[in-house]
Formats: sequence, C-alpha cells, structure tokens
Amino acid sequence: MQDFFGRAQAAPERVVVFMADQGRSYTAGALAQMAQQTAQWLAAQGLQTGERFAVLLENRVEILALVLAARQAGLYAAVLSTHLTADEVAYIVGDSGARLVVASDKTLSQLQGIGLPCWTVDEARPQAPSLHAALAALQGPPVDFADRPLGRDLLYSSGTTGRPKGVLKALWPAELRGQADPEAVGTARLLGMGEDTVYLSPAPLYHAAPLRYTLRALELGGRAVIMERFDAENALALIERYRVTHSQWVPTMFGRLLKLPAQVRQRHDLSSHHMAIHAAAPCPVDVKRAMLDWWGDILMEYYAGSEGCGTTMIDSTEWRLRPGSVGRPTTGRLHIVDDEGRELPAGEIGQVYFSGGGQFTYLNDPEKTRQAINDRGWVTYGDIGHVDAEGYLFLSDRRADLILSGGVNLYPQEIENALARHPGVQEVAVVGVPHPDFGEVPLAAVVLHPGQEATPETARAIAARAAEVLARLKLPQRMVFVDALPRLETGKLLRRQLKERFREQPQAGFALRDS
Repeated sequence: MQDFFGRAQAAPERVVVFMADQGRSYTAGALAQMAQQTAQWLAAQGLQTGERFAVLLENRVEILALVLAARQAGLYAAVLSTHLTADEVAYIVGDSGARLVVASDKTLSQLQGIGLPCWTVDEARPQAPSLHAALAALQGPPVDFADRPLGRDLLYSSGTTGRPKGVLKALWPAELRGQADPEAVGTARLLGMGEDTVYLSPAPLYHAAPLRYTLRALELGGRAVIMERFDAENALALIERYRVTHSQWVPTMFGRLLKLPAQVRQRHDLSSHHMAIHAAAPCPVDVKRAMLDWWGDILMEYYAGSEGCGTTMIDSTEWRLRPGSVGRPTTGRLHIVDDEGRELPAGEIGQVYFSGGGQFTYLNDPEKTRQAINDRGWVTYGDIGHVDAEGYLFLSDRRADLILSGGVNLYPQEIENALARHPGVQEVAVVGVPHPDFGEVPLAAVVLHPGQEATPETARAIAARAAEVLARLKLPQRMVFVDALPRLETGKLLRRQLKERFREQPQAGFALRDS
C-alpha cells in the first residue's frame, strides 16, 4: 500500500484537507510539496537522523506538513499544547532536546526566553523569521533521505514528579519508505478507513489521537476535515456538508452535543456518518446510551495511550451487552496483575498490563520507563481494572492519580507544586471530582500555615500565584481548607481517601473559576 507521498504524486489535484473554520482546502500535491520542502529545510538547519524539533501551533495545516516532514527526514516532531505556559513550554523544549521551534503569531509569546531558533508560519517577526519565506528561498541540491529511517511524532505524557515526559518510540526502518505506515494499515483493518474516508477531527492536533488519526486518514487515501475549535452545532453541520464518514470525540463533546436543542440536533443530515470513534476519558454510561439512541450503533470506543503498548476496542453492539467496558485487545495481550506481580483471574481488580504490544521509552527518565515494565516484560499505562469471563476490560481508575478533564490528562503533582509556591500553603493535595460536562475537574485540599485565614480571598490568592506557572485548564476549580491530609505512618499520602471523600462532595470549599 502506497504512503501519502506516493498517493499525492499519483493524484496531486485531489483535495485532501479542509480547514473548516478558515474555509481553506489543500490538495494532496500542495501538502506533499510543503512537507517535502520543510524536510529539506530541516536538513539545511543541520538536523540529523533522530534529532528533534518542536511545534507550537493552533490547528493549522502546517502541523500536518511538519510531522510529515519529520517522517521524510528521519526526525522527531515534538508537538506541544498551545495551552501551556511559557515555563511549561521551556521545560518540554529543553527536555526534548529540540534544535528549533516552529510557532505562529498566536503562540510566539509562549516562547519568551526559549534560547533556541524560533520560526513562525506567519509573517516574519523580530524574534522569528518566516518559515514559508525560508522554504521559498531554499537553494542547492536536495538532500537524499533514502537511507534515513522514517521519523515520528514525540508526544508528552505524565512524569513521576508531575512534569510531563516524552514518549519516545523507535523510528521506522528505511525499508518502509514509500509504504503506508504500519499503524495506518492496522487502522484500515480495524476501522474500515480507506480512500472513501472523510475524517472529522474536532479536537486540537497536539493531542495524540487527533494528530495520528488525521495522518492515518491521509495515508490511506482519505480526506480530513479539521475544526480550529470545537463547537457542537458546527460539528453536526460539517458532518452534513462534507459527508463525513468517520470522526473522533471525547465524552465532553458528547455531553455538549446532547445539550443542543432537539430542533438543532435534528436539523442536520448525518446519514453519511458510520463510525464515531471515542476515547481519552471514561464515557458516562448514560451519555453513551443517549448518543447511541441518537446516532445509532456507530460508536467505537478504544483504550490506549501515547505509549502505544496495547489497545482495546469495543463496538456499540458489544458495549450494549457490557456497559462500561472498553473492550478486548486489538494490539497486545491483556493481563491483570496484583501488587506482588501475580496475574489475576477474571473478575479480580489489579493493574492493567499488555504483552506483545509496542515498545517505547520515556525520554530522559529510565526510572519511569522501568516502572512501566514488569519483570516479565509486560507494559502498563498505570491503570487499574478487571476483565470479565470473556476477556472484556473494565477500568476502575485511569492512572490512579490522574485527572481526566474533558479528554485532557491533568497531573496532580504538577498542580500541587504550583499551588505550593504560595507562602501560606503548608501542604496540598489535588484530586479529581465529578463534573457533568468535563467528567472530572481538579479540586485542591490545602493545609495552611498557622496564622493564615481560610477565606475565599486566601483561596484566590493561592490560585493566582499558581497561575503564574500553570496553564488555566490545569488550575483547580475549587479549593478546600483542611486541618490535615490523610497519610500513612510512612508519610505516603492516601490520595484515594481524599478522592472518595470529595467524590461525594464535589461542591465543597470555595469556587476558584467558572465551571
């Protein structure tokens, strides 16, 4: 099966990308040319096989071109969230070892003091030359990439200290040049994607699934419709306008779609839509049932992670028989393991491991890599759950401490570190509490130093200090002042006790921002 570049050469005039909010479309030939020129430009900057560059862009076609360029040039493209603060961007750029950063007018302010060459996909700025002007000015014989391996994305996951860690996967061997990405071939088999696919991506492309599935759709000869930002009614209109066949969602989006008035929901022709993929966070059973009642049995749920060590899937018919399950393995073999490393039988809860799946390392963190792999070589995302007698997986908790808010992973330790910057904070613990729209939102339990007053003003001051180094979406929505945090005699925080307490009291404490 040909790769995207082979397909673009065969049918260069075929429109393959629609930037819906911008009203712009791109042919396969134009996107391939942009990617190939960018690959040559990256080589001209001195980047060698396996080196990295960073991308900090809102949803724009240049993200696709840059990741395709990394593939051609045998490089890693570290695609960063546009919601990060300058401090968070600086950390990831430094940790990734990026040689340069590509940004835009909207994101350049997040690169202050980055200490690396910065380029913009918009008009040149004093701190950032124009990438497109640089591509137009390229001269000299092209670099032959034939013997280089194929590059990949470099996406960031959680770190044990609260800082995110890069998920580093091996480059594809050079022998695969000209062939479709093996992961795209697997997607074609499992999800029926191919040349007739029109894939709607309503989420930010800096997330693993939207980026990878969009590229797989193109790799398989399909087309992609990309929203700059999610809007529930507009998403329905785009399904009708572009005759969308496949789409990808998080449960928060389902909640917002279901809140549309009945007349709005019924206004659009969704008959072309035959697969709605969803993941990233647990989907409330009632929400999923309501979506099935509206869209029919077209929902396909999966459980996976950026690390790619294993995947489960469940279609709508299977899910109706087993509400709450995330399916059976499609990549790797599933194991449930207790704290002593023993494999557990069906029905017993333990840590979820996969064997025979993909391999990865956490960049610059061998200890975290070691913790993810047991003595039998099985790999875990860090979640707990159980399987039933037929091998269907049910998750009890995703990454026990992780907060999954609107499909975004929030890491309690990172939030706690930011809140602890305020001099009045003695101790702090952050947990996720239920939220009707986002699934979970962070709540902070704070022990104040003696003499500090437990008032709304104090809560807001602590949050404001944290906001200096923390993206807004990571800030707690509520703060509770407590006399002490529950701990073992060893000092280990009993976070589960806090989660159980505040799961029943999600409105406890003081509100810090609008929900």
